[in-house]
Amino acid sequence: MKLNPHITQGSNTVQLLMLDVLIALLPVLFVAWLAYGQLAIVIFAVASATAILTELLFSGFILHRWRSIFDGSALVTALLLSCTLSPLTPWYVVAFGAFSAIVFGKIVWGGLGKNRFNPALVGREFMSVFFSSIMLSPHIWTTGGLVHTSTDVLFPQAAERFSESYMQGLVYKTTGALGEYSLLILWLGGLYLLLRKRISWHIPLALLTVFIGLFWLVPDGDDLSFSMGGLLLGTLFMATDMPSSPTNAQGKLYYGAMIGLLAFIFILGNIRFEYMSYSILLLNGFSDRISATFRPRVWGHTIDWKQQVESIVMLTLSILAVGLAILSLYYYQLTDYLVYLFILYIIFKFNFSFHKKVNNPV
Repeated sequence: MKLNPHITQGSNTVQLLMLDVLIALLPVLFVAWLAYGQLAIVIFAVASATAILTELLFSGFILHRWRSIFDGSALVTALLLSCTLSPLTPWYVVAFGAFSAIVFGKIVWGGLGKNRFNPALVGREFMSVFFSSIMLSPHIWTTGGLVHTSTDVLFPQAAERFSESYMQGLVYKTTGALGEYSLLILWLGGLYLLLRKRISWHIPLALLTVFIGLFWLVPDGDDLSFSMGGLLLGTLFMATDMPSSPTNAQGKLYYGAMIGLLAFIFILGNIRFEYMSYSILLLNGFSDRISATFRPRVWGHTIDWKQQVESIVMLTLSILAVGLAILSLYYYQLTDYLVYLFILYIIFKFNFSFHKKVNNPV
């Protein structure tokens, strides 16, 4: 007879969790290869090799955490980062993004499970700031002539028949970033993670309900420009990142709803490519406060509803204020300074506590 607590890791090891995310991502990667062939493979290979080598250098040789090299998290981060990139992104920019994602998105926070922000999105924003002329150039997003397998091959009569044109948009459409080419595959990947209990339904349902609801409510919503593939990729694979999202069900619903609201506000504010990144990273910063505000009632205690409502209102106003501040900075082309401030904060915090917290720096 086993002694208590009767808790075993079972299928909840880090390696198995990462394996499930990789299984969910593999069809997405296959569709990207189908669309752009070798161009997609180079992006995935460079990002993966850089992320694993960075993990080996910092976690292994510097912090002596050799086990973290083999947990698969570096590979997952690299592939998620790759899914947000154009197939024409230069290899050295991809390598820089993967390096930044591992170091500034994970290592400096103490490693896997302690990251405050989604590592892949941190790497994506570092690329946008330090290689802005490349990342924002329309040339790397003009890829129509480089398609490896065109939609005409899979849907030869799509231009003539509405049903096949609709199916083309749902199954295979070669525009945007590498992870956005098939809505059906993204849905199936999310469903797999849901069935495997690697993600919960709360964040995706709240996020998509609020975003699509606002989309239909706003006059001329059909004229708004956004990528449904990018929205699903961010919703299913980024916003549900466990370490950087709330821990309780009510908090997850609120968190997802606010990401959907802010993403919509950012699109209205003409933020073209970064609306999901900004929304998710902003709510990552409020994740702990959301978990505390929506923590479950302790048995035997009552809830002060007046205080609870005041807390939620103040939390919402704080999030909206930061969101509007980001929108203003974007309008004046000053969002780069947010990344500079983030780097200064990390350097100060890391150096200040390095000798005491070398195994848990921030």
